[in-house]
Amino acid sequence: MKPARRTAAGAVVLATAGTLLGGATVSASAATTTCTAPVYKRQLFANTTFKGTPKKTDCDSAISESWSGAPASGLPKDNFGVRWSVTRDFGSGGPFALAVSGFDGIRVYVDGGRKVDLWKNTSKTVTKTVNVTIPKGRHTLRIDYVNWTGAAKVKFTYTPRTSATVDKIKPLAPSGVSAVYQPDGEGTNTLVAWAANKELDLAGYRLYRRLQGSGSWTRVATTAAGTRRTWDETPPTGQSYYYEVRAYDKADNESAGSADQLIVSQDMTVPAAPVLTATAVEASNNLSWTAPADAVSYRIYRKDASDTEYTKLADTTATGYPDTSAAYGHAYDYKVSALDAARNARSSNVVRSTRSIVPPQNVTPTVPSYGVVFTWTEAAGGDTVDYDVYRSTTSPVETGYENLTDCRSRKTGKDAAGNTVRSCVDYDGDQGTTYHYVMIRRNTAGRWSTGSAEMTVTRPGDEIAPPPVTNLTAEPLEYGFKLDWDDSTAADLKEYQVWEYHSCCTPDYLGTVPAGTSEFVAGPEAADGGSHMYVVIPEDIYGNYPRFTGAYWDEPVSRVTATELDLRPTTVPEDTAPCSLNAYTTLGDEGGMYIDCADSVATEAAGINVYRWDRTTRTYVRVTDTPLTPTATSYTDPTVPHGTTVYYLLSVVAHDGSETFSNVDSSVSLPSGA
Repeated sequence: MKPARRTAAGAVVLATAGTLLGGATVSASAATTTCTAPVYKRQLFANTTFKGTPKKTDCDSAISESWSGAPASGLPKDNFGVRWSVTRDFGSGGPFALAVSGFDGIRVYVDGGRKVDLWKNTSKTVTKTVNVTIPKGRHTLRIDYVNWTGAAKVKFTYTPRTSATVDKIKPLAPSGVSAVYQPDGEGTNTLVAWAANKELDLAGYRLYRRLQGSGSWTRVATTAAGTRRTWDETPPTGQSYYYEVRAYDKADNESAGSADQLIVSQDMTVPAAPVLTATAVEASNNLSWTAPADAVSYRIYRKDASDTEYTKLADTTATGYPDTSAAYGHAYDYKVSALDAARNARSSNVVRSTRSIVPPQNVTPTVPSYGVVFTWTEAAGGDTVDYDVYRSTTSPVETGYENLTDCRSRKTGKDAAGNTVRSCVDYDGDQGTTYHYVMIRRNTAGRWSTGSAEMTVTRPGDEIAPPPVTNLTAEPLEYGFKLDWDDSTAADLKEYQVWEYHSCCTPDYLGTVPAGTSEFVAGPEAADGGSHMYVVIPEDIYGNYPRFTGAYWDEPVSRVTATELDLRPTTVPEDTAPCSLNAYTTLGDEGGMYIDCADSVATEAAGINVYRWDRTTRTYVRVTDTPLTPTATSYTDPTVPHGTTVYYLLSVVAHDGSETFSNVDSSVSLPSGA
C-alpha cells in the first residue's frame, strides 16, 4: 500500500461517491475518511460480497498489493474483499487503457459500468488490458478485488493512450487567462498567466498573439505542462494585440484558444544598441561603450555571473564607467542601456569582467627543437614578482594545478625602449603535440592576474628515437679500438653517443660524434688482451634516444664486442726491488711514470734505471743513459713510440752494480697530434 494524507470531510461527498459506485452502503465510520483525487479511497471487508461495515477504510496512492496473510488487523487471510474508488476530473477525456493483473477476482467499473471482469479463484496470475474511451469531465473508477484462498495479489493502472493514430480528442481550452502589459523603458513585455488544465495526457501550452483587426495568429511561446505563465516581447508599435493560450497533449492535439486578452502597446522608437567592452584592472572593472546618435544618457547594470537578475549601478551621460565596487577576483556580467530623450531604452551586449591585475601582455611563443620558449613584455609598473604557465591539450586552458607546467630557464632583460622583457622555456611537452598555453602573473601585493590570451603551438618533430646504427664494428688498435658504423638515414639526426657496456654495472659514457661522422676511437686503452663491449646510440635533434634504465636500454641499440691486442711482455723479471712503478697515459710526446721507493733506497742504492719492453727484440731496453738518482720520484720517456702501448719496469742499482727489478706497468701513448 502507498498511503496518502488523510483529511476529514463530510458525508455529502461520500454519499455522492457511493451513488456513483452503484449504491453500496456507506457506514458512518467510512464517512470520516476522504481521499483527495487522484488518491483512491480503500475499503477492506471481511467477506467477498462487500456487505456490512468495512473493517478498515484508508487512502491508497496506487493499487499494487501483494499479501501472504491477512491484509489488515481484523481480516481473515482468506475470503476477504478490498474495494478502491476514486472520482476525478478527466478533462476532455479520451482513450485510456485499463490494465489489471493478480490472483482471484478482479472487477473494474467506470461510473458503475463494468469494464473488466476476472472473477475466478486461481493460483496463477491473470492479466487483462481493456481500451475504453472516457468522456470529458468527472468520472468514478471502482476496483473490486476478492481473495478466496492462498496468496493475494492485485495491480491496476489507468493510463491515457497518447498515440496520434488513437487519440483524436483535443484538450480543453485553458481557463483563467490574464495578460498584463509591462513596458520597462528597455522593451515592451506582456506577462500571460492561466489556470492548470485537467488533461491527464497534457504535454504543455502554446501562447499565440495577433494584431487587432487581423485574423492571423502567431505562436510566440511554448511551455511545459507544469508551467502556467510566460513572457512575450510585444512589438512596441502602439497598436493593440490579442493573446490566447492553447493546450496541447502528447498526441499533439491542440485545444481551442482561451478567452482572448487585449493589450495596447506603446510606440517606442528605441535608440541603437551601444556596443559594450570591459577591461579588468586591479582597481576596477573599466567599462566603455559606443554612443548611439539619439542617446542622451546611459544606465549601467551589473549582476554576479551566477545570478539571473541585474542591479542598476549608475546613470551617466559619459560613455565610460569604472566599477570600483566590484569585488577583487569576482566575475560580473555587465550591460548598458542607451536612453533617448523620451526615456526609451535599448540594451547593449553583455560582457563579463573580473577585477584583477593586468595579465602578461604580448606573450610570444616560439618552438625550437628543445621546447616552447615564451617571451613577454612586463605590464606597466613592472611589479611582477612571480608568474605561472599552464599547459593543456584542450581549450580553454584551466588554470588549475593539474595544468601547471615547470617553465624553466627564466630570464629578465630590457628591450631597446627600456621595457622589461621576460622569458622562460617549457622543456617537458611531447614533440609533435599541439598544446594550448595561458600565463598568469603575481604582483608585489601578492595578487594573481587572470590569464593571458591563450596561445596554441604545435611542437615540431616527434617522440620516436632514430633507428639503431647498422654494421657497427670495432677494430683493435695498439692504444684502444676504432669503432665504425654506417651513417644513419634519420633526417633529424643530431649526433651519436658512444658507451662502453659492462654486464655487471652501469655503462660508461665515452663521448659523442656529430651527425655526418661515423667513427670513434675508444681509448686510450692498454693493449693487454682484454674484452670490451661498445654501444653506439643515435640521438635526434629533439632529444630522442634509447635510455639506460639501470639494467638495460629501453629501446633496441647496436652493440659490438671486441678483444684487445695483447702487447704484454713475454717475460717478466721477479719483482724484488724496493721500488714500484706506476705508469700513466700520456697525451704529449713523452711517456711518464711515478716512482715510489722505500726510504732505504735513498741511502743504500747507487741509482735507478728505467727499462722499456722492445717487442722486436723481445727484450727490455734501458732508456736511461745514466741511472736516476736514488731519490727520484718520477720520470718522462722522451723516446716513447707514439700510438701504441708500452711496458716499463725499474731496476734499483746497488753500489756493486747489481740490479733488482720492480713490477711491470703499461703506458698508452696516443698517436702524435691526437
